[in-house]
Amino acid sequence: MEQAKIDRINALAKKSKTVGLTPEEKEEQAVLRQEFLADFRAAFKQQLDQIEVVDDKTQEEIDAELDAEERAMNAN
Repeated sequence: MEQAKIDRINALAKKSKTVGLTPEEKEEQAVLRQEFLADFRAAFKQQLDQIEVVDDKTQEEIDAELDAEERAMNAN
């Protein structure tokens, strides 16, 4: 999102807290907020998509640990 739009969001938020907003400004604020959230979500999703989980354990070791945990739970 462009810095000018972020600055406008902040200006509207400040005005809202002090003197209030006109109906047109409230609509503008809602549109800008939705655009900001859409951009934020897209960037966040892109970051999450880039994460790669690395585990040094083999699948056999993981299965053995799960089996041991299951046996322990069934013993109680």
